[in-house]
Amino acid sequence: MKISGFFAIIRRQESFMRQKLKKILSRLGPGFITGASDDDPSGIATYSQAGAQFGYSQLWTALFSFPFMTVIQEMCGRIGMVTGKGLSGVIRTHYSKKVLYLAVFLLLVANTVNIGADLGAMASSAELLVPLPFTVLLLAITAVILLLEVFVSYRIYARILKYLTFSLFFYIIAAFLVKQDWAKIAYATFVPTFSLSRDYLLNIVAILGTTISPYLFFWQSDEEVEQEVQLHKIRAMGKGVPKITKIDVREMRVDTTVGMFFSNLVMFFIIVTAASTLGVAGLTSINTAADAAQALRPIAGDLTFFLFAMGIIGTGLLAVPVLSGSASYAVSEAFGLKEGLYRKFKQAHGFYGIITVATIVGLLVNFTGIPPFKVLYYTAVLNGIIAPPLMVLILLISNSSKIMGQYTNSKFSNISGWLITAVLTVSSLALLISFWV
Repeated sequence: MKISGFFAIIRRQESFMRQKLKKILSRLGPGFITGASDDDPSGIATYSQAGAQFGYSQLWTALFSFPFMTVIQEMCGRIGMVTGKGLSGVIRTHYSKKVLYLAVFLLLVANTVNIGADLGAMASSAELLVPLPFTVLLLAITAVILLLEVFVSYRIYARILKYLTFSLFFYIIAAFLVKQDWAKIAYATFVPTFSLSRDYLLNIVAILGTTISPYLFFWQSDEEVEQEVQLHKIRAMGKGVPKITKIDVREMRVDTTVGMFFSNLVMFFIIVTAASTLGVAGLTSINTAADAAQALRPIAGDLTFFLFAMGIIGTGLLAVPVLSGSASYAVSEAFGLKEGLYRKFKQAHGFYGIITVATIVGLLVNFTGIPPFKVLYYTAVLNGIIAPPLMVLILLISNSSKIMGQYTNSKFSNISGWLITAVLTVSSLALLISFWV
């Protein structure tokens, strides 16, 4: 075969692979981005702590949380698709303003702190790879995120977020670069172990709080509406009821299921990597996600360290816009401001202003002297405590025929939804009681 013919075949193969990738990505939307953004630096730090402190023993949480996370996020996506409003907008229309303002306030506080800790983790990780001061990297990363979120169109921005999800594959690869006891991993995955110790309960609530997070509820419902605007099914967010079909709902469910599976798969491999390296070495206390990456270097080698650090930066670039965006959607809808990433800056000053303020306040968290991982970890715990009342609201909304018409919950969704709400509630109460005993 001539060299030119060989290269022609290679080019055709590359073109074919690009087209296949483009086709796959075109079918993935808000559900996939939501799931991927769940594995933010906060989640990475929490999952690393789980593996470092408890070894493989909390791997079962990845399998356990997947169906429940999928069910709750599917409800949120369906609420957005059917009503043409985000979660905050629906609560504002149908429920007490006191309930709305409390929910939005808690979300805003948790998200802002989470943004700050995520930005700090990204800058710390970048500092491990690039010889620049932490402050310079922190300011540069913050500026890039704000410029993308405020000035790039939604169509392009959504595509950027999709590609950033591939940074999560770093964690799957990293797990296979380290020697693993797969029999022990399988046992810990399918046979749950429990402990009533405060540290164990604290970590379980943190894992559930960072996996089934309130900001994801608001983000996905609003992103489904953004997509309806883009597809011209409604004029603007909150303006009109989209004309959707059962096929639309089915595609959203597939998208959400794939996103949540990917999220939990990455969670699983982060715990595996941390358990087989940090846990085995006796490094049971992780201060930041970047510390986890740094600690891996002498144990698992430069490549594992590099992949872990790059993953933190990539997931942060994905998650920080989701955190600030979900906060802005919630506040904007609560106070009747024009919102939507499809709008230009001059059309929605309030919406983009909230994004900017939340991000800058989050940035300033890094100069308070508070240990960033402690902030992240306890924010995850806070999310685990405030999630149940929000999940009750989501269940009530998605069961209301007045709001949802023919698209109310199935029996399976209701059983799963109420069960995980009860589990989170009991876990949170057990944790709070443990502080008093």
